[in-house]
Amino acid sequence: LYACSTCTPPGAEPAGICLACSYECHGSHRLFELYTKRNFRCDCGNSKFKNLQCKLLPEKGKVNSGNKYNDNFYGLYCTCKRPYPDPEDEIPDEMIQCIVCEDWFHGRHLGAVPPESGDFHEMVCQACMNHCHFLWAYASQLAVPPLTKANSLEDEGIVLKVEESEEQKKEIKKESGVEHQDVKEEKQTEQPSEPSTSSGSVCPQGYCSKFLQKFPVEIAKTTSKSSFCKLKELQSKPFLKKDTATFWPSNWRSKLCTCEGCSKMYSELEVQFLTDECDTVLAYENKGTSDQETERRDPLMDTLNSMNRVQQVELICEYNDLKTELTDYLRRFADEGTVVKREDIQHFFEEFQSRKRRRTNRMQYYCS
Repeated sequence: LYACSTCTPPGAEPAGICLACSYECHGSHRLFELYTKRNFRCDCGNSKFKNLQCKLLPEKGKVNSGNKYNDNFYGLYCTCKRPYPDPEDEIPDEMIQCIVCEDWFHGRHLGAVPPESGDFHEMVCQACMNHCHFLWAYASQLAVPPLTKANSLEDEGIVLKVEESEEQKKEIKKESGVEHQDVKEEKQTEQPSEPSTSSGSVCPQGYCSKFLQKFPVEIAKTTSKSSFCKLKELQSKPFLKKDTATFWPSNWRSKLCTCEGCSKMYSELEVQFLTDECDTVLAYENKGTSDQETERRDPLMDTLNSMNRVQQVELICEYNDLKTELTDYLRRFADEGTVVKREDIQHFFEEFQSRKRRRTNRMQYYCS
């Protein structure tokens, strides 16, 4: 995406335009690049632009209600709200995009010095970590740790979950052991002397174990899908929460919990995209590279590769005949200085098809 400061200067409504419109409709304007924005539709020519109509798609909606805007659309980035490149900033510093808010941040303004660029693939800024508070539980297991503290006065973080003391653990084990023993004795007194085939609460002797042996995978899948939550398991252990950004490896999204409760939480926080591995910038760039390779492929060569040898030879001969005859036909117009009309092209192909039919109707001989 791009923003046009000529059409939407500071004080006007923010708007974003696509790459194609930046060439076709805003070629002589002052533009600045926004890079990628999630689920965004081009605003060029809509109600945000007073005297401009899109040349590529004039019939556009007046407003793109699904678009989200921030200070980037006015050329301001990071918590410092400065332009990029900043003529007044003499400190060389790499800017990193947050995958949640999609704003760009100076490395020195993230609360911690970022790891080497090859060590992590995505970053979540400080504000978005506070918004997506559940990520702190994952950070203790998945995040790439920063190299050093950016601020020596910053505290070491807040422990959100404290483990019980050794005495408390012994007391809990003791109480749970007594309770378990009482329950076991109670069950033994209730168990009938003979196996029961009724549908009561007591399981027939040996039946449950045989059932679990027969369907262990199905039972495990049903149990894990309905009740198991990775997030709750991580939150039950101690973890730190700091006022810093976090840095994540390439495959961390696949390890987020997708149980019913977590999915609902993602929806409420409007971060459902975090579990989508195709949402990453790397996946977006790979798709663009793949699309470019597809566009560069020669359709004639693709067609040839799908044919056998005899079909390939026949197609090449037909192609060469068409090329030669069309070149000779158009040369007459060039020599006479006349314009080639639609009717002339239609006449050529009708004559070409007629000659082709006459050739194929004759007897053909092939060397064996």
